[in-house]
Amino acid sequence: MPRRLLRDGEIVLDEWRMPAEGPVDDDVALMLPLALWRAERGRWLARSGPLGVILAPADDEQELVADLPRLALVAAEFSAVSEGRGYTQGRLLRERWGFARELRARGAIRRDHVFLLARCGFNSFELPEAELEGAAAALRTFSAAYQSANDSGLRTALRHR
Repeated sequence: MPRRLLRDGEIVLDEWRMPAEGPVDDDVALMLPLALWRAERGRWLARSGPLGVILAPADDEQELVADLPRLALVAAEFSAVSEGRGYTQGRLLRERWGFARELRARGAIRRDHVFLLARCGFNSFELPEAELEGAAAALRTFSAAYQSANDSGLRTALRHR
């Protein structure tokens, strides 16, 4: 059964595949852990399909800066509910490095994390199937915020009014 996820506030099918899921054609969207990207960077850059890299909590997003124009997706792995380094990775990718494509949160995230992750610039979320509808609703919970942030849904912060 195809996986679904929350992207840009909509529940959609996830077209991205990982090498562990079996062989993938050259034109298929492929998402790789940073360690695998590092090990065979040339091989992956030679592919014609979209590429994505998954950052573990301890990974440094700066390693990807030179390759960001080629990447269609960067994902931050949240290994535990209390893991917060992905929030920082997301903000830095958006604000410091100007990454404007899909920024995905995956791992131990739940409905109540989605709004705050979106405030850090994430626009895609891998959640348990049972939480997708609630997470989509959570993104629409607030129409304004006190602080400025890097989200697309709440660009009008109260301090700007």
